[in-house]
Amino acid sequence: MVEDEKRPWTQTRRFEFIEWKLFWEGALNRSDLEETFEISTPQASVDLRRYRELAGDNIEYDATSRSFRPTPDIKPSFLKASADRLLIQLRALLTGALPRREVWFRDLPSIDMAPDIARHVDAECLRLILNAIRTKHCVEVRYQSLTNSRTRQIAPHALAFDGYRWHVRAWACDRDDFRDFVLTRIDQIDAGAKADFDPADDLEWNTKITLDLRPHAGLTQEQSQAIERDYAMEDGRREIEVRLSMAYYFIRRMNLDLTDLPPARAQICLQNLSEVLQAIEQARAQARQRIVDRKMRNIDCE
Repeated sequence: MVEDEKRPWTQTRRFEFIEWKLFWEGALNRSDLEETFEISTPQASVDLRRYRELAGDNIEYDATSRSFRPTPDIKPSFLKASADRLLIQLRALLTGALPRREVWFRDLPSIDMAPDIARHVDAECLRLILNAIRTKHCVEVRYQSLTNSRTRQIAPHALAFDGYRWHVRAWACDRDDFRDFVLTRIDQIDAGAKADFDPADDLEWNTKITLDLRPHAGLTQEQSQAIERDYAMEDGRREIEVRLSMAYYFIRRMNLDLTDLPPARAQICLQNLSEVLQAIEQARAQARQRIVDRKMRNIDCE
């Protein structure tokens, strides 16, 4: 890493761009800087000269192609080289969530993805929910469940993504418990009164558990090795910490509750499934008791 020094954020960003081009695309032209950041030729020259002073071991000039190339042992100082981050950006580009200018390839590689059914959340709905979380207020929503559509008061305290949909984690005022509400099922929302609840009572949200993932026992040794590599397992297992309220969605999304699936279809199993389900039920029961106890204390204080 280069020595820490104060420099304009914009220049640091351009240094990151230089390393991105070198690391991921294998080449950089001065014009890349000029076009991407809308800077002058002299400024681009200053950036390149300064970068070479700071991290000259990463870059060399190729007179044949008249471009800068990465050295064989390039070690980025301003870029956090992450394949996961780049692939997330490419996915966001494909879904339209990220504009083309934010992905720095001059020549974008051919990319595609399996169809993804987009669930668009209304911006005003999300704005009111975020405000309710900040101020600990209720919102009145018309919510379409699988069984009916009705108006209810909820007090949001968190947002969660289950892998497919965004939920708001909220105190359900009419049920005296904590529940998940799918954001796209809210078709009407209005600001409400001050909420009387304590997010600390949401034990499913506040309690985490470790999921013990293993290759399915019915796989061959070679199949198991492939699965271990797919899921970055060590010693034949992968442990993932997750909130109890999110464990349910993970288990369903990964089909970990379907024990009769063929091994090649299931691929992995949750070694401690019964423990996780028991922990969820215990958290719900303890949360209900905490809520009852809190109400009794409030009555005693009146």
